[in-house]
Amino acid sequence: MASVVGKLPEQSPEQSQDASPPSVPWSAIIWFTALLILGTFPTLKHLVQIWATDEDVGHGFFVPVVAAWIAWQRKDQILAMKLKPAWWGLGVMAWGAAQGYLGRLGAEQFLERTSVLILLVGILLVIGGTALVRALAFPLLLLPFMIPIPTVIYNKITFPLQLFASWVAEGALNFLGYPVFRDGNILELASQKLSVAEACSGIRSLLSLSFLSLVYAYFFDNRVWMRWVLLAATIPIAIAANAGRVTITGILSEINPDLAHGFFHELEGWVIFVIASIMLVALHGAIRGVMSMRGKEAPVV
Repeated sequence: MASVVGKLPEQSPEQSQDASPPSVPWSAIIWFTALLILGTFPTLKHLVQIWATDEDVGHGFFVPVVAAWIAWQRKDQILAMKLKPAWWGLGVMAWGAAQGYLGRLGAEQFLERTSVLILLVGILLVIGGTALVRALAFPLLLLPFMIPIPTVIYNKITFPLQLFASWVAEGALNFLGYPVFRDGNILELASQKLSVAEACSGIRSLLSLSFLSLVYAYFFDNRVWMRWVLLAATIPIAIAANAGRVTITGILSEINPDLAHGFFHELEGWVIFVIASIMLVALHGAIRGVMSMRGKEAPVV
């Protein structure tokens, strides 16, 4: 007895093409990456030197690594996308190149450094269009943290922070029974004078903690608004932690003046930063606790 075998319907070429995964323009990616590195190498080299010598932006070494890691985690989403080049990205690249040239010509380093980010966005637009830029929006948002802020803005931020830390330390030391006289950002104690310099203004902790808050919220909370809440919270946390550091330095200097300088002073800064990070995590836990009691807790990723 003969058996009848059903024949599977054949797929049309159009259906086969739709079922196949989107092709990745590796040649364009490699070419544009090489072009970006070669064209901006002096700027990138100078940035690395600044990360190694300026402790205010020492976290710059971690920024591109973390951003690349987050982008790599999204590779499946990106590979599943149908990349459609946006050719107006060439205009963005031209803007970045012009800004970099003008920055180098006028010795305006902030313009020169930020031009690298503009070039990168332009390249992504040309390779995959606005959809690719949206998919990589968060890691792109992290990259400005590796660039030092302009000197004019830096000076306007640091001096008020120095005065505030000095004022808080003066009040705390007097309250604890350590007589102190403050003259601007100078604290005159019984044993010596302490100068709250720019390095002790708290700007270093503020920049590093801001970057850390965004990364922490990304990995431990799936709510976008939480990232902005924790980012805003880093300002009072970093300022309060730095004022506490100045106060502790004053107390230690009365015990032993050598404790206010050198290794112990640097170690104190690291300890205070760890405490500030713990405060940030504690704040996140408190917000989650309140949201949980209200029945609005979102799943954590």
